[in-house]
Amino acid sequence: MLTPFHLAIHVTDLEAARAFYGGVLGCAEGRSAPTWVDFDFFGHQLSLHLGSPFPTATTGRVGDKMVPMPHFGLVLHLPDWQRLAERMLAAGVEFVLEPQVRFEGQPGEQWTMFFRDPAGNPIEVKGFPRMEGVFAH
Repeated sequence: MLTPFHLAIHVTDLEAARAFYGGVLGCAEGRSAPTWVDFDFFGHQLSLHLGSPFPTATTGRVGDKMVPMPHFGLVLHLPDWQRLAERMLAAGVEFVLEPQVRFEGQPGEQWTMFFRDPAGNPIEVKGFPRMEGVFAH
């Protein structure tokens, strides 16, 4: 069994973060204070604190695509990823990289999507048909 990670990042507006992480992504809200809020980010603890988000640049090359760096995200089993992708599309989320498959037919075949939260933090969500593929090479 994997143990949850904890990640604390800055956001510029807690109510916008609540609407996105709680409303769009469907994450349960945990503890909070006037300057921060915790979410159950798919089994992991994500703490959002008021402040200036980390700077990013589109410098990461994956295949023929450029992606924002640094970024964070998660890995889901493909059916869960598909449900989340449908939810994001229905919510009208603007994607950095639309939901798509990459490395098709290769070890590590995966589905991916990139988007930003309301503060501009880049998030990648990957979907794998078999979780053993996460570290395949």
